[in-house]
Amino acid sequence: MPRNPHQRADQSRDRILQAAIHEFSEHGLAGARTGAIAEAARVNKALLYYYFRDKEALYIAALQEVAGKVAGDAIAILELDCSPGERLLRFALQHFDRILSRRGFQALMQQEMVRYHQGHSSAMRVIAKSAFEPMWDRALHLVEEGIGTGELCPVDPIQMMYAALGANVFYFLSAPMVRLLAHADPLEPSAIAARRTAAVEYLGQSIFTNRKHGANLARTVLAAVPIPEHEFPERKTA
Repeated sequence: MPRNPHQRADQSRDRILQAAIHEFSEHGLAGARTGAIAEAARVNKALLYYYFRDKEALYIAALQEVAGKVAGDAIAILELDCSPGERLLRFALQHFDRILSRRGFQALMQQEMVRYHQGHSSAMRVIAKSAFEPMWDRALHLVEEGIGTGELCPVDPIQMMYAALGANVFYFLSAPMVRLLAHADPLEPSAIAARRTAAVEYLGQSIFTNRKHGANLARTVLAAVPIPEHEFPERKTA
């Protein structure tokens, strides 16, 4: 039990944010219901509006909450006490695992990117500046460090970031089309496990100046980081 009113208030606000993340990821800003959020958070709607002036303010706060945690976890990986190459492999693997296991965040970001392209987003610039810019800057600095030590291939750091992370995004986004073309399910558990391994092994062979060193690091990273618990979405068979 919380010991004082401030602790109780913090817990109430946190429950509201967690309920909001779920509701917005499932229904988007337009379809989400503040009543459902209040009910899931076990608070009344008056308290919800005490913390957040309206539904859009709650939506922005929910995005900032989840984006801040994702970026913080990523920065922790980028600052581990190991070589730049190993940190980059761990960063790429964490990115794969985050897409796999944090579906609420993925849904929120996809929805917000659509709203941003439509000119309706009021949150994208905020979370880019507050959460992802520090992570992106550290990641680019890490690649530059690895190039400087001779561990990583001397290429444009941004292109290396695309190579490390872009394939993860494409794998999950392209799954419906691949399912139709290949008559196989990329989101089936064994397929995901195989792709997870292949993604890290490929980077170990492609971005290191010494491919044997890269391959050894890839094996080390994969052995040290088990696949996270996750729920597979329901999938229609063709």
